[in-house]
Amino acid sequence: MKLAILSRAPQAYSTVRLQAAAQERGHQVRILNTLRFAIDLTGDEPDLQYRGKLLSDYDAILPRIGNSITYFGTAVVRQFEQMDVYTPNTSSGITNSRDKLRATQILSRHDIAMPATTFVHNRADVEMAIERVGGAPVVIKLLEGTQGIGVILAPDTQVAKAIIETLHSTKQNVLIQSFISESKGRDIRALVVGDRVVAAMRRVAVGDEFRSNVHRGGNVEAVELTPEYHRAAVRAAQIMGLRVAGVDMLEGNDGPLVMEVNSSPGLEGIERATGLDVAGAIIDYIANQVAFPEIDVRQRLSVSTGYGVAEIVVHSDAEFVGKQLGESGLGEKDITVLTLHRGSSVVPNPNRRTVLEANDRLLCFGKLEEMRDMIPARRRRRAKVRKLPPQPIVED
Repeated sequence: MKLAILSRAPQAYSTVRLQAAAQERGHQVRILNTLRFAIDLTGDEPDLQYRGKLLSDYDAILPRIGNSITYFGTAVVRQFEQMDVYTPNTSSGITNSRDKLRATQILSRHDIAMPATTFVHNRADVEMAIERVGGAPVVIKLLEGTQGIGVILAPDTQVAKAIIETLHSTKQNVLIQSFISESKGRDIRALVVGDRVVAAMRRVAVGDEFRSNVHRGGNVEAVELTPEYHRAAVRAAQIMGLRVAGVDMLEGNDGPLVMEVNSSPGLEGIERATGLDVAGAIIDYIANQVAFPEIDVRQRLSVSTGYGVAEIVVHSDAEFVGKQLGESGLGEKDITVLTLHRGSSVVPNPNRRTVLEANDRLLCFGKLEEMRDMIPARRRRRAKVRKLPPQPIVED
């Protein structure tokens, strides 16, 4: 395999370890400065220039995109995707994970447990937002902070309002998040590669510090994850479109609470805490997947006129609840079911004998007109029944 590691820090521990692990396994590997690429859109085929010359062929890339160059870095990764070069982390996955609000929105759509979170813009809405997450103390987070920077614990509502108003005055966008007291000063970092956690550690803050990041001086120890924590970490990474990720979780009273999904996790802390060859596991995974580059399925399947990809929800009153997929009539309408989502489980390429249940979600490819007719009108939020006012009828 010929591998390119996209990194501006060739001497960083993680970069050096990944390069060494690839070389030990007999792969060709180069570290390429992400900012020295030029995206070439002049020809018939997508291409890249590197340091002013046409880039040679690569089988795979491993993006290590710094937060400060997310826009350009993901554009380079996207160009590699267009060239059918394998990447374990897609450009969209990296972009989504970098924006804390966007990541939270995506994960909440898939029933991933997280601390209660709100996002407001107007100062008049701040106090109500604090109440919605359970009241003070609250955690205030900058949307694009890293390594614990831009994360503040506000002990009471007045302090929280003052901090948020100050940050808003400097054009900063912030999240307001509930403070998980039972997990104060500690969290779990799970290193996900593919569909498994290859290593995990608990990070513990020093003294009164509530942030447990290694860069903030936190201590680390190896930890064996329960199936519940393992499942939450893998699902969160996969939902974000990342095959190599560091998933940070708080230890809540009711189980894991996903806090963040990192697309360029550092390896030094977790390798030293666990004694495991995490870099080697990443390289092995890439080598096994290199023949299957990530593709934009919706983009590829939507080029045929009148055909596309859509999700069909099986509502409780749908006519094919309780029927086998082969009896649903979808095939006769030229609709193919690609995956079936049932709760938190996913059934890829379900067979004709699969019995459909209420609330199943079917990712389908087929005639858009046929699928459009099967999607019911959007449900409206049911209005709550309010209490009568003190004077229900105002007399003249």
